[in-house]
Amino acid sequence: MKSLLHITNGDSFTSRLESLEVKGDIITWREMLCEGKTLCAVGSESFWKTRFEFLNKNYKITKSWFVEKTLKEYRSLCNHKQQDHIVLWFEYDLFCQINMLAVLSWLKTHRRHAEISLVCSGKEDGSEKLYGLNELSDEKLLQLYENRTILSQDDIEYADYIWQLYCSDNPIRLENQIANNDFQFEYLSDALKTHLKRFPTIKNGLNDLENHVLQVAAEMKPKSKAELMGELITNQGYYGFGDTQYERIVTTLKPLFNSFSPVKLTKKGMEVLKQETNYYSQIRDNQMYLGGSLKYNFLYNTETNRILKL
Repeated sequence: MKSLLHITNGDSFTSRLESLEVKGDIITWREMLCEGKTLCAVGSESFWKTRFEFLNKNYKITKSWFVEKTLKEYRSLCNHKQQDHIVLWFEYDLFCQINMLAVLSWLKTHRRHAEISLVCSGKEDGSEKLYGLNELSDEKLLQLYENRTILSQDDIEYADYIWQLYCSDNPIRLENQIANNDFQFEYLSDALKTHLKRFPTIKNGLNDLENHVLQVAAEMKPKSKAELMGELITNQGYYGFGDTQYERIVTTLKPLFNSFSPVKLTKKGMEVLKQETNYYSQIRDNQMYLGGSLKYNFLYNTETNRILKL
């Protein structure tokens, strides 16, 4: 009988997996590597130092919380040396896919001889809807587990390569790679295309998500900030972001809002949304990273879907 280790995408799914009584130990990957600066060497001292600085500055995460929640779980992963089969549980969205790449990069270095397999939720029926793991029935989850994808050495090498590109200082290399083979990662190219749309657009200096926030505010006319947030989280395509991430985006756009009760844009906000005014110089933050690249050193051309270096 093979010994098993499960690595999950977050706490809520960990408790769900425990309730399914699947054999094996469970480790939760508590990170959001789709945001802030990342370094190639996952798990190194400089990697965790860089991550803590970002989370502390932008999300007020304390050192004790970081040690207790993220590092303790990571150390537990390091101590699980005996398992010869490791199962990853991740979802289709950008948030999950970037974490998945990092975990695979770590496993490539530290668990060379383990058999690694992947359970990834997304398209689960004939509809357009993409499903998170927690949205599926127990029966469906067990079925996905039975039919999980065994990753070859080539798959793992590829994931590691994409992680290196994500951590590089130039997203154009990543963009050039997207058109190529995705190996057994069905949702990866869509997630990476979504990532590239987070660079500011040529048209108004805001990225895809920031423009979406203004659009929802203008078109849906939410009565409150909570209603705005609810709408953003419900209809977010491949992002997979949570409340705190949207809160941070809305805060950076605050000068473009007249009020949040009801939600109304300023005259300038409307001009930016209509691409009559460029907001790049006001929103530019020289410390803001997406992976290994500085967000404001590149522009996204929405007409060609290509990245330009400034």
